[in-house]
Amino acid sequence: MDELKLGISSCLLGYKVRYDGQHKYDHWLVETLGKYVTYVPVCPEVECGLPVPRDAMRLVGDVENPRLLTIKDKTDHTPRMLEWAARRLAELDSEELCGYVFKSKSPSSGMERVKVYPAKGGAGEKKGVGIFAREFMRAFPLLPVEEEGRLHDPVLRENFIERIFIMQRWIQLRRKAFSAGALVDFHTRHKLLLMAHNPALYREMGKLVAAVRQYPPDEFADIYLARLMQATSYHATRAKHQNVLQHILGYFKAELTAAEKAELLELIDNYRNRLLPLIVPVTLINHYVRKYDKPYLAAQYYLQPHPLELALRNHV
Repeated sequence: MDELKLGISSCLLGYKVRYDGQHKYDHWLVETLGKYVTYVPVCPEVECGLPVPRDAMRLVGDVENPRLLTIKDKTDHTPRMLEWAARRLAELDSEELCGYVFKSKSPSSGMERVKVYPAKGGAGEKKGVGIFAREFMRAFPLLPVEEEGRLHDPVLRENFIERIFIMQRWIQLRRKAFSAGALVDFHTRHKLLLMAHNPALYREMGKLVAAVRQYPPDEFADIYLARLMQATSYHATRAKHQNVLQHILGYFKAELTAAEKAELLELIDNYRNRLLPLIVPVTLINHYVRKYDKPYLAAQYYLQPHPLELALRNHV
């Protein structure tokens, strides 16, 4: 597969670019996920011309449109940041990013819950978004984004990684001669994955794909991608995974013995009851897919949505 590019706050890779001259090296992002992605590092504060070290800054004023001010002398760096961001976003547009990892709590790069302080002084409220992060998400509303802190949650981590690999496959599809047939194949291979995230949108997208030839190709691609990212933004719960796993079991009605069906159903129930991780029933299903030669299931990304070595389904 082509490389998977992720934008990322430079300090998370170990670059000493923070206001105090330090970094925020993230071991999992660099040494585990880093084996499968190509990072495009960005430090808004340094790249817009501020030195290292530098005066600490914070967001001040209106939560929806705060200013980026130094804490000590109240120097306003908002215009500088916005002017640089416009140029940098144009550059990132050509990178074909599959997602972005922001630095939490940062007044420039925090994705959510960044403190915004009243202009007249007082305690800050965790209701803001970093200046650059806000501009990035406005420019690329369909790209998967996360913060390094939230990626410590196994469910959020698995969902984010799953979505960036979906985006990588989508970019590959768009690079080729885009056709109705190619889109139908793409959708078919993602069906069970979509079912696990949002059954209602899964059904809606099926109707949409059935009408693919009624749209100009580029218009359809835009509509489909928006629905795809919307559907996969919903977390796949244990109940929804159980539904998909039982749906898959129906493909083996003629092959599995009563004892084998009972064993698989027991594993699915134990997973639903939080006694086992998802990888356990999925591993047995993959075994049956190979044993009984089920090409439709073998092509489903649900059964391996990301590299097995990441072990993400060992913890959900």
